[in-house]
Amino acid sequence: MAVMASRSNGTSRLTIDQLAQRTGMTVRNIRAHQSRGLLPPPVVEARTGYYDEEHLARIKLIQEMQAEGFNLKAIERLIEGSSGAVEEALGFKRAVLTPFGDEEPEYITQEELDQRLHGPFDDKIARKAIKLGLVKPLGEDRWEIPSPTLFSAGEELIRQGVPIDHVLAVAERVVRHSSAVADAFVRVFVDDVLGPLPHNGVHDPAEWARKRDALERLRPLASDALLAAFKQQMTSAAERRFSKVLDS
Repeated sequence: MAVMASRSNGTSRLTIDQLAQRTGMTVRNIRAHQSRGLLPPPVVEARTGYYDEEHLARIKLIQEMQAEGFNLKAIERLIEGSSGAVEEALGFKRAVLTPFGDEEPEYITQEELDQRLHGPFDDKIARKAIKLGLVKPLGEDRWEIPSPTLFSAGEELIRQGVPIDHVLAVAERVVRHSSAVADAFVRVFVDDVLGPLPHNGVHDPAEWARKRDALERLRPLASDALLAAFKQQMTSAAERRFSKVLDS
C-alpha cells in the first residue's frame, strides 16, 4: 500500500520516492532533472527533501514537451528563457484539443441498436450512419454513439414513423451545414483573433493567456449563435410550410 504524502497548510509534501510514484519516473531521473536545473530544489527538513505541487506540475510539463519531440537540452533552454511562456503555450494547446462540449459517448450492443432503431438495416444504411459519425463500429457486435443527443433525435423521428433513410438525409444536412458554420467560426478566430503562433514555444506568457481566454470565449459564443440562428430559421420554415397546408 502506497504511503500517503504528508500535507502542510493544504499543500502536498512528497518525498522523492513518492514523487517518482506519482509521476511514473525513476528516482534517478528526477535527480538528473534536478541537477540540470529543470526542477527546483526540494525543501529540506531534518535531512529529508520534500517536493510539492510545483514539482509535479514541472515534471508534467517536461513530460508533455518530451512527447512533443523536445529533447532535455531544448526543454532546459526553453524553460530558462520562457518565464512561464512554455506552460502557457501547452495550456493553450490543451484548450484547443479539448472537445467543444461535455457530452459523453454511449456504448451499446448490436441487439440494443436494432431495438432502438427498429432494425436491423442493410449495409448501405449502416455505412451511411457510420460515415455521418452517428455510430462507430467497435467490433464484436458493439457500437459507440459519439453524440447520444443527436442519436436520440433520430431515434425519436423513427419512432414517429419517419423512414430511416429520411432521417439519415436530415442528419446529413445537419452535419454538412454544422461543419460549414464551425469552419467559419474557426477561420474568423484564427485569422482575426488568434493571430500568428510562435514556432519555438517562446512567447510572452500574458499573450498565451490572452489567446487561451479568447478560445474559451469562442466555445459558448459559437454554440449560442448557431442555436439562435437555427431557432429563427425553424420559425420561418414552419410558418411557410404550415401556411401552405392550412391555406390549401
